[in-house]
Amino acid sequence: MQTGDYSADQIDAAISGVYGVDTALIDDGTYFAAEIPADATQPANLVGCGGWSRRKTLFGGDQWHRDDDVFLDPACDAAKIRAFFVHPSWARRGIGTLILDACEQAAAAAGFRRLEMASTLTGVQFYEARGYARRESLDVQLGGGRAIEVVRMEKVIT
Repeated sequence: MQTGDYSADQIDAAISGVYGVDTALIDDGTYFAAEIPADATQPANLVGCGGWSRRKTLFGGDQWHRDDDVFLDPACDAAKIRAFFVHPSWARRGIGTLILDACEQAAAAAGFRRLEMASTLTGVQFYEARGYARRESLDVQLGGGRAIEVVRMEKVIT
């Protein structure tokens, strides 16, 4: 859970102002969801999601202003790993890895040879374990004088 890396105020501001659903990922067919199927005792549960993008936008949901939503060239640009969330009750069970593997394979099939992302501090260790390297820290302005630190990370794929 991100409470070890960010204050409750930062998390609330980030969710309401920056992060959330990015319908471009859904429209592009590059967003994946992990669901625990329903059975006799419980309904189906969404336990994780994440995607990749062939667009320039590095992070942010529909509510985040962006003027860089242009398509990338796989020959020279890095596909973006975007909008990863795993329900805290399902953390450390391989769900994030499963979704990330699907994203990497799909981006490679689309011709991309590099991937990049803006990871929350909470995700950095996970992505490093999956072969991503830290490139730079970025401060994402949330308004009202608040910001969160994220880390731009990159991976070469074959």
